[in-house]
Amino acid sequence: MSVRSAWLLPGGSTPGQTREDTRLAPLGTMTPTGELTTQPGIVPGGDPFAASGAGAMSVQVGAGRAVVQGTAAQGAYPVAVDAPEVVTLADGNAQFARVDTVALRVFDGLFDTSGQTLARVEVVQGTPSETPTAPTLEPACLPLWDVRVPAGASAGVGGIDWTSALTDRRRYTVAVGGIAPDGSSSDEGAYDGQYRDAGGFLERWNAEAGAWIVYRPPASPIGATLYVRKGVDTSRNTSTLSADPHLSVTLDANATYTFQGHIVATSSSDGEDLLLSGVAPSGTAGYWAAYGARFDTTSTDTDVFRMVSTEWNAGSRSYGTLTTAMTIPLLGDVKTGANGGTLALHWARSTGTGTTTLKAGSWIMLRRVV
Repeated sequence: MSVRSAWLLPGGSTPGQTREDTRLAPLGTMTPTGELTTQPGIVPGGDPFAASGAGAMSVQVGAGRAVVQGTAAQGAYPVAVDAPEVVTLADGNAQFARVDTVALRVFDGLFDTSGQTLARVEVVQGTPSETPTAPTLEPACLPLWDVRVPAGASAGVGGIDWTSALTDRRRYTVAVGGIAPDGSSSDEGAYDGQYRDAGGFLERWNAEAGAWIVYRPPASPIGATLYVRKGVDTSRNTSTLSADPHLSVTLDANATYTFQGHIVATSSSDGEDLLLSGVAPSGTAGYWAAYGARFDTTSTDTDVFRMVSTEWNAGSRSYGTLTTAMTIPLLGDVKTGANGGTLALHWARSTGTGTTTLKAGSWIMLRRVV
């Protein structure tokens, strides 16, 4: 295996250091996994331990900090790699591919047979196979990256294709109670109620279910009001309905709301140029209606008004607009089913060419009644 030295910071079971000028890096109390153990992982910040090809059979691992957990008796070791490290992989097997793991490993002479106290970035070689898998790692060894080494790979025949060979094995650890960045999708939580940021969604570890569950805030109480207001104008010249960027709210499942609103619209020309639609979570019952002008087809008279009730998720209605502002009141009721989610006002320009604008100050409001 190929190895490079890293920095072992005081904090494990032994006070030894690999260099006299090792800098201390207080990490605080990290995420626990038991009474005397810590969740191993990388300390977030930037792109720690990033990997990239550095040659036909060599990979460069960037700087970073991590906590490497040994056995329960050993404890956890804070480690820092303060400059990029390059490690070289052995040539591929003649017949089968294999998966090697680039790892951060701690040696502690009090608990292993190494006779030394240090940390290093190294390659743990896998077993060639028709269906290769990553090697099993010893205690005090933190996986960073898996590398698929094709059969027959060597520097003489082009080496490893680094655009597809790397699999990210980095996992993260944070101070106890902190929200960890998303790491490997297979990472389990450390304790019931732990949180992580998974692709922009907050997830909570459910120990009983053994799974990460998307966090949902508690249901809003009876009487709770949801209110949103446009701060800027939005203009459109297409007949394709889409959600207004400001007029949407999040509804609870199995809840009933009253709905009302007030929108102000203008158009580049007089006409029936505003198309409105109400979109709610799947399974929502109830009706919405807008009281707005409708151009009469024979007289183009805006004194003809319409107020036709429409079910949520069931079509759209067009309304008259002028080059001056037109006000359109909204009202209705909303009863969600098993699915909570987003209720939004969708709209478009309904006819001809030109531009229709929903003005700043337009708003919608829902009040929970059941």
